[in-house]
Amino acid sequence: MNLDGKTEVYGLIGYPVRHSLSPVFQNEAFRHFSLNAVYVPFEVKPEDFETAFRGLKSLGVRGVNVTLPHKERALALVDFVDPHAESIGSANTLKFSKEGVYAYNTDWIGFLKAVKKLLPQIKGIKVLLLGAGGSSRAVLYALKTEGAEVFLWNRTKEKAEKLCGEFGCKVVEKPERVLKDVMLIVNATSSGLKEDDPPLFDYSLLLPEHRVMDIIYKETPLLRFAKAKGCPFQDGLDMLLYQGMESFRLWTGLEVPYGVVKKAVLDYLYN
Repeated sequence: MNLDGKTEVYGLIGYPVRHSLSPVFQNEAFRHFSLNAVYVPFEVKPEDFETAFRGLKSLGVRGVNVTLPHKERALALVDFVDPHAESIGSANTLKFSKEGVYAYNTDWIGFLKAVKKLLPQIKGIKVLLLGAGGSSRAVLYALKTEGAEVFLWNRTKEKAEKLCGEFGCKVVEKPERVLKDVMLIVNATSSGLKEDDPPLFDYSLLLPEHRVMDIIYKETPLLRFAKAKGCPFQDGLDMLLYQGMESFRLWTGLEVPYGVVKKAVLDYLYN
């Protein structure tokens, strides 16, 4: 990578971000197209977000991905909001231009492209969605856009009720009550990042016909149970890649091949 005075800067803003794989595959995407650009992580504490946002504009940064905990606050600072981001209520992609700052949400696209590898037809199916945080908003938007019937569970029932009031889903008291009715199970919580995280429900009740997706990009306890039960399953890596590929397209107008970014991540993780 040769940096000079004409190198365009892109990045990721969040807290924390040092663990992120986004710089790995986004920089590979720039190399693939021989673009004079670089993608770097910016670790910004919540109390410094507005200052950092103004700094990005002043420094001439061309675009950033936005991750936790800044996705919702970003919408209030931009000049233009994509209709999908407005409906979801959060942004994960910002594009800086002479006209102003544009906000997009590509998480829902990333989820949809990833989950359709598990279940090509979403319309009319019943889904159990676990969690009512920021990631759940994009997942729920994608599922409802495709015509799925969603049952939402969250440890804090009030948050689930608020989200269902916005998106038109059904709150469930316990995940176990709808397991026999649903085909797809999606974990959109952070539970599973640590091995000692408590289970979200009794994973032994999974059925072979269930499709299971976890947005965490590692093999979580939920996915290990799914594997043992013979369920088709998927971690969150493809969702991460597809949302990043869409961000790259919004910034550059170019569509990077899936194989390029997937290989970059696998090489980084296992070589």
